[in-house]
Amino acid sequence: MKKIDFLAIGDIVTDCFIKIKDAHVHCKIDTDTCELCFRFGDKVPYESVTVVPAVGNSPNAAVAAARLGLSTALMTNIGNDQNGKDCLAVLEKENIDTTLVKTETNKLTNYHYVLWYDIDRTILIKHQSYERHWIDTKEASLISKPDWIYLSSMGENSLPFHSEITNYLQRHPDVKLAFQPGTFQIKFGTGALKDIYLRTEVFFCNLEEAEKILNIQNKDVLILSKSIAALGPKIVVISDGPNGAYLYLNGELWHNPIYPDIAPPVERTGAGDAFSSTFTAALALGKSPLEAFSWGPINSMSVVQYVGAREGLLNREKLEGYLKIAPESYKIKKVN
Repeated sequence: MKKIDFLAIGDIVTDCFIKIKDAHVHCKIDTDTCELCFRFGDKVPYESVTVVPAVGNSPNAAVAAARLGLSTALMTNIGNDQNGKDCLAVLEKENIDTTLVKTETNKLTNYHYVLWYDIDRTILIKHQSYERHWIDTKEASLISKPDWIYLSSMGENSLPFHSEITNYLQRHPDVKLAFQPGTFQIKFGTGALKDIYLRTEVFFCNLEEAEKILNIQNKDVLILSKSIAALGPKIVVISDGPNGAYLYLNGELWHNPIYPDIAPPVERTGAGDAFSSTFTAALALGKSPLEAFSWGPINSMSVVQYVGAREGLLNREKLEGYLKIAPESYKIKKVN
């Protein structure tokens, strides 16, 4: 039986990056909302197209964990199309166990269009409707019970599947859960995912997502962290873009700045996934929460140097190398 340290669960996707040059960004002065604008009814030129298979929050986490030295598997669904085959090939190249990847007949593999303008992006998403079930077959018995489960983005029909995940976690109380909710998991609400929140060891979201999850308008990170911790998570990590990230544990709030860019960013897809998955992988490797907190931003910095969420993910040697040469300003500080 193959030992598995890290099992990622969530939808896999191929990202098609369309680099846009003829557009502008419109920001509203009374909100944080900005809009990517094109001329309506016109032909809009683009610079290039880059296709990146086998990404998505959970696949990105699986690759990050595997490159950092953990034995990793992914539970996801793909279609029996070429995109699905391409995704499988990438997973196998990254040494990720695909025993729990289910291929569905007459279904398409998720395919998203990424409108890439300047260093940021707007993603057109479509999650296919899959038959998601906890895989417990003779084939699955070839891999061991994982030490960690990393749960993230799935489609809008996935709510019943979360009950199956909860049932597994209840049967195996020693398995730790990291939860980075995606768009639809946030929309489900904390009530529908109550048992997931209660079982979560470490929780990740950004500042705006925290407000949505809690249904409040309050940018006080301490209040947001305490409120999410009250739902069950033992460790709460809230990121705030260029302002860094916050870690809440045992009633204490800590702040870590971003790791300085080694060069101007190319584009930002996957920076959040890199941070969250690297933090979790560090815990799985035996690091303390504060040590893990120092690892996460380094992989985020590296990822934004490339197109897509996967290419810039570091191995352990390179990540620890960046940590050794970190500037004095890169220091975790206690807030309260």
